[in-house]
Amino acid sequence: MPELLTLADSQATALFEPYRVPLTAAYIAVLSVVAVYGLHRYFLVWTWRRHQRDVHRPEQRFAEHPRVTVQLPVFNEGQVVQRAIDAVCKLEWPKDKLQVQILDDSTDDSLEIARVRVEYWRARGVDVVHIHRTDRTGFKAGALANGLKSATGEFVALFDADFVPPTNFLKRTIHHFTDAKLAVVQTRWDHLNREDSALTRAQAILLDGHFVIEHTARNRSGRWFNFSGTGGVWRVAAIEDAGGWEHDTLTEDMDLSYRAQLNGWDFRYLPHIACPAELPPEVNAFKSQQHRWTKGTVQTMLKLLPRILRAKAPFKCKLEACFHLTHPLVYLLINVFVLLFFPTIAANADQQSTMFGVLFGFTMFGLGALSAGVYYTTSQRILGKPLGATLFQMPVLLAVGVGIALNNAIACLEALVGHRSDFIRTPKYNRTEAAARQSVATAAPVGPGGLARLIPVPSLKRWVVLVEIALGVYLLWCIVQAWGDVRTALSLPFLFIFAAGYLYVGLSSAWLSVRCWMESREIAATPEAA
Repeated sequence: MPELLTLADSQATALFEPYRVPLTAAYIAVLSVVAVYGLHRYFLVWTWRRHQRDVHRPEQRFAEHPRVTVQLPVFNEGQVVQRAIDAVCKLEWPKDKLQVQILDDSTDDSLEIARVRVEYWRARGVDVVHIHRTDRTGFKAGALANGLKSATGEFVALFDADFVPPTNFLKRTIHHFTDAKLAVVQTRWDHLNREDSALTRAQAILLDGHFVIEHTARNRSGRWFNFSGTGGVWRVAAIEDAGGWEHDTLTEDMDLSYRAQLNGWDFRYLPHIACPAELPPEVNAFKSQQHRWTKGTVQTMLKLLPRILRAKAPFKCKLEACFHLTHPLVYLLINVFVLLFFPTIAANADQQSTMFGVLFGFTMFGLGALSAGVYYTTSQRILGKPLGATLFQMPVLLAVGVGIALNNAIACLEALVGHRSDFIRTPKYNRTEAAARQSVATAAPVGPGGLARLIPVPSLKRWVVLVEIALGVYLLWCIVQAWGDVRTALSLPFLFIFAAGYLYVGLSSAWLSVRCWMESREIAATPEAA
């Protein structure tokens, strides 16, 4: 078996030196593009600070309460559906002006749970209807469009099944629609299970950056932003004017948002109103969610970006839309960077100058990790989180962000080549304090070892898990090669984070797959326990 090439091995230099120019050019090009998106994070933080006092308030209030329809799309969500129905039926609004639609595409026993709960609230005077489809055409977008056919409201509030809106949600949002040009009011996502684990804490910070900094900066500076699919209210006339819900992308919310804004509708973001929801508590559910969001964003980019660039819209809106819709492509560059690291360093090993290593370290730190650190730390400080605790979580946050890169890069490639896939819902577990008070019928079943039984993720690709682990091992080997060499010493902190990220995501996914297999065997052996 041939020995592995090392940086100290002249054979490595001899192998890669003929390709020094293209390797170095590609390496610097990747870093340069990543740096541009890092600069954009700084820009968003600066824009937020510039507009932090520009708080949106209703220009006036409706003299008479308008009629509102609340839509709750669900699909096989037995752990959370009862809690979700209870939450939307408790919304404070005149009963004669409120309609609740449970848009249920379920095929399991959660269908009966929903029906029973709907009857419970109907008996208490709530106008709630249970709309069940046996054909999932269009998935969530199809369910929303189907619900609109019988919606009686002038406005429609949307909540996913894991959301628990505050009872005064409608009172705090609807009066903004006294502005006749307003299409959407979006509220900030909060997190029911933020403190469950290092993974949920990392996810919470990642989403906080998006909802605290990004949405606020864009909206208050007059740039376009997107409705986030839940925790918001639409004017029905705006949905119809923009062409309605379409299901040719996996992010029907983003697609409709840009089409509405292209038609001249205004959006409003209210970060001071928090709408709590459950974060995916295990890594495979997180990967499935990220895959759908990433692929859907790139699909929307392909569908609408040419139209956006041709539109008669402010340049700042077009530029920000470019950054927003193309940002997932950075995941492709992260994986290219990982693969280029050793060949590029080896190709330059006989160069006397240390500037290449210094350039690498400075660029990655100043415009990569540091920009992310500033971005996410700022969002946590805005929310009143302790600075020390936030800084302590930064390495984990960066590792999770990198570890998900292969999963999301594959989502980008699938979108770019036109690969179609189903809308795979994110598994929901209802792991909150309220779960202890749930009935046995809605509690998460228990699997081997007393752990909550896992909900399988059908979109999980086993070969991706193996490649994630392989990339983690490769990066550990790169750390060994970079150790003690002044030209690559500055890269070590980033290599550690990259290796930890790939290994954490890959090994966690592998372990969860083993657990799913063990549970399936247990169920097969004892059918009565299923």
